[in-house]
Amino acid sequence: MGQKTIAGGTVADAYVTLLADRGIDYFFGNAGTDFAPIIEAFAKAQGNGTPAPKPMLVPHENLAIHMAMGYYMVTGKPQVVMVHVNVGTANSMNGLINASRGNIPVIFSSGRTPFTEFGNKPGGRTREVHWPQEMFDQGSLAREFTKWDYELKNKEVLETVVDRAINMAMSEPKGPIYLTLPREPLAETFDEYTYQSPSRRATPSVAFPDPDAIEQLADILAKADNPLIITQDSGADQASVAPLGSLAERFAIPVVQRKPRFMCLPTDHAMHLGYDSDPFLDEADVIIVADCDVPWIPAVKSPRPDCTIIQMGTDPLFAAYPIRGYECDLGITGALAPAFRLLDEALSSREKGAASRINSRRKNLGDLRSAQRERWAGMSVEHQSSSPMHPAYVSSCLNR
Repeated sequence: MGQKTIAGGTVADAYVTLLADRGIDYFFGNAGTDFAPIIEAFAKAQGNGTPAPKPMLVPHENLAIHMAMGYYMVTGKPQVVMVHVNVGTANSMNGLINASRGNIPVIFSSGRTPFTEFGNKPGGRTREVHWPQEMFDQGSLAREFTKWDYELKNKEVLETVVDRAINMAMSEPKGPIYLTLPREPLAETFDEYTYQSPSRRATPSVAFPDPDAIEQLADILAKADNPLIITQDSGADQASVAPLGSLAERFAIPVVQRKPRFMCLPTDHAMHLGYDSDPFLDEADVIIVADCDVPWIPAVKSPRPDCTIIQMGTDPLFAAYPIRGYECDLGITGALAPAFRLLDEALSSREKGAASRINSRRKNLGDLRSAQRERWAGMSVEHQSSSPMHPAYVSSCLNR
């Protein structure tokens, strides 16, 4: 297995080097006194021409974490955010909550108040603020909205900590982690530091859906008159878009994207029926909820009592939510891309027996979709000259 060695430096130097080696492109920072070893490490990397993420100074913590989130949503690569001790962490919480509930991996980190009061230990306390800013448990600020939190202790665990941070953030269900970095470990020096390259701590693959459960779902769908798919985040994995489209088209199953964070199905797809599930709940006899935390608001509108409800996704129970009581007659845990493919294949052998229902649905859904798109087009024309710009017109422009 490959190894690389850094000849002399600080733990901060090794940390920055490891981040680059592990594929981190950007280091979004909002700095304080805790950043000194990190700033020195970036300066040395630039001067020596050694690999390092690109540091970006961001004027507010909330912006920094959302920049990292946006970069991941476009590229699929998690990025590092570092803020100033507890106050920077507190200022980041809005973004951290968004990342947590959106299952967006962020390597979120902050400095930690130096713990050394006396002597000349590198990184020790040198400013008045280093006493009042310390907390008994700084990690508690972010713990409820992170998958893992840890405080770096020394150089001996650095590689393990970096790899585990990335593994935990990128394993399903994905989400942010929180790493606290005291100044003393960052300022610790070494004569040489050797690490594995590439990492030997691979992120585990996502769980594969149970084939027997998929067959059970195929039997349910084959007998359904008005099935419905409600999703929100299935498009987080781009590989799921085409299988969902094929499945929906083959069996004439309408797809509603409720408050989507990602494009789950193209708007020009024949089975794309908009963004509001309520109009379809009265008629639906089978509903597949695919990576959608709130498919409907029970106090406003709910499916009919005899509707069969299937919850699918990498975390169909949304385990991080204290309470979520949506019905689940069949739960299928696993990645949605293979789940949709398997379901499409399973339905192919049942397609002939359900042909009359499929054809009837296809015609009815075509009529519904045409009427829906006419309404959308009318709203766009009505508001094309509105000032300020109307959401309906902006949406229409973005959809072209």
